[in-house]
Amino acid sequence: MGAHPIPTTAIGAFLLAFPALFSIINPIGGALIFREVTGDRSQAERAALARQVGLYSFAMLLVSTLAGSYVLNFFGISLGALRIGGGGVVAFAAWRLLMSAEQEHARKQQAADPGDRTEDIAFFPLTMPLTTGPGTISVAIALASQHTASGVGAVRFFAGVSLASLAMAVLIWIFYREADRIVGMLGHTGARIFSRLAAFLLLCIGVQIVWTGVETLLAPLLGHATE
Repeated sequence: MGAHPIPTTAIGAFLLAFPALFSIINPIGGALIFREVTGDRSQAERAALARQVGLYSFAMLLVSTLAGSYVLNFFGISLGALRIGGGGVVAFAAWRLLMSAEQEHARKQQAADPGDRTEDIAFFPLTMPLTTGPGTISVAIALASQHTASGVGAVRFFAGVSLASLAMAVLIWIFYREADRIVGMLGHTGARIFSRLAAFLLLCIGVQIVWTGVETLLAPLLGHATE
C-alpha cells in the first residue's frame, strides 16, 4: 500500500503547530490578563479589542511563520540562538508574573489607561508582547524550520501551519471576548490561582525553549567530540 505524503504533511503540520502555539500563547490564561488590563473599559470596547488582538495575532503568527526564517538567515541568526533568546524572554516574563503578580498587574493596568484609544493598545501591549510575544515568534519560526519538503509539499506544509495560526487567532478572539464569563466562572480567587499556574507553565515552556536552543548549538560540538 503506497504512502500519501502530501495530505499527511498538511495534516501533520497542523497537528504539530496547533498544540505548540496553544501551549505558548495559552489563550485562557491570556484572557484573564486581558480582563485585568481592560477592566475599566465597557463590554463593547473589550469586544472590539478582542477582535483586534485576534487579527493582529494572526498577522504576527503568519509573518513569523512565512518570513521569519528568511529574516534570520538575512541577519545571520541561528535557530538555536533564537530559541535561547526567545525562551529567555518568556522565562523572565513568566518569572515576574509568578513572583511579582501584584506589581505586574498594576503595571499592565497603567499600560491600559482608559483614556487611551482602542487602536492604541490593541497591538501594544495587548498583542505584543502580552499575547504573541518573543516566545511565540520563536516558536512560530521554529515550526516553519521543520519543513524539509519543496514545491507542492512546502506549500501544503505552510498551509497547515497557517490554518493552525488562524485557529489560534480565532480562539484568542473568543476567549478574550468571553473573558468576563471566564473570570465569573473561576471567581476572583480561582482566576488568581489559574493566572499563577499559567505563569508557572509559561516559565517551564521558556526553560524548555532555552534548553532546546542550547542542545541545537551544542549538537555540532558534541558530534565532533564523539568522533
